[in-house]
Amino acid sequence: MYLDTLKATGDFLTITRENEFSLEPSQFTLANGTEVKVIDTGVIEFTPKCKTSKDIVLSSAVHGNETAPIEICDELIQQIIMGSLELKQRVLFIYGNPKSINIGQRFVDENLNRLFNGAHENRSENPEQHRAAKLEAYVRTFFTTVEEGRYRAHYDLHTAIRGSKNEKFAVYPFLHGKPWKKSQLQFLLSCGVNTVLMMSSAATTFSYFSSKQFGADAFTVELGQVKPFGQNNMASFEATKQTLKALISQEEVEYKEFNAEDFELFTVHRTINRTCEDFSFPFPDSAVNFTGFAKGELLATDGENQIFAEVEGEAIIFPNAKVALGQRALLTVIPMEVNESFI
Repeated sequence: MYLDTLKATGDFLTITRENEFSLEPSQFTLANGTEVKVIDTGVIEFTPKCKTSKDIVLSSAVHGNETAPIEICDELIQQIIMGSLELKQRVLFIYGNPKSINIGQRFVDENLNRLFNGAHENRSENPEQHRAAKLEAYVRTFFTTVEEGRYRAHYDLHTAIRGSKNEKFAVYPFLHGKPWKKSQLQFLLSCGVNTVLMMSSAATTFSYFSSKQFGADAFTVELGQVKPFGQNNMASFEATKQTLKALISQEEVEYKEFNAEDFELFTVHRTINRTCEDFSFPFPDSAVNFTGFAKGELLATDGENQIFAEVEGEAIIFPNAKVALGQRALLTVIPMEVNESFI
């Protein structure tokens, strides 16, 4: 039984990797009174004995080759179980795609982060579609089986395929007219993230699901570039790790006073989808996120259609010419300022 190993070592990651598709649910109580629930492979919930006010989801491995966030969450989980990190808030940790961790790939059959918020419905073609449905159900249960009015947050931790002019950045899901929160920008800044991309339409990402369905403060947080296990410079993630620790182990966290000049904010200008097998970019694989282009410069070729920059300084985010047909191959963004839409 895995439970004895988990209690002795706190090593939930190894247990997850040894059980790619399912794990018998179980629960136990730590010496400090924290209740631990293993819900499924890669899904573990902690509820401290003290009165709490926040429900926080920390997910990683939605893409299995993005190892730094996995290592961060692995350390936090071990510290909680072994007693060196005492919680003051409820927290649900999720390793999204265990099999893709084991094969060291972004995904197995289909990009898991394109399968949330209904995108998996009425589909049962591969394990990732089943996993998306399960993860939605686990998050729904976590947020809705406690009293109303509690604070909800979901930080989906990633690293990007490409490097970036701004090493760490976050994606703020579309809020359907609701205001953006300066307090959340302050949280991100404390994590070492000062660049934020404001989305302008609905999405099928994990963070958008939690934002839209449960009103959670939710972000996709890109912490650097993809590297294999053991090759991450974990010192560069120290601010992120310490901020996450504070979030789950303190009743309230104080952040520095808001200053708009601390941030680089962008808004989506347009989405470019791949519609043809013959799809390519004119720029090299070494081109980093937030590279800007002059108006009229070629951005992509989709079959016989050439796509050019529409505005001066139009910048690229998440370019990936190998996505499935119909999926987003590129976002372009333009700078924006803090305005009356921020509270």
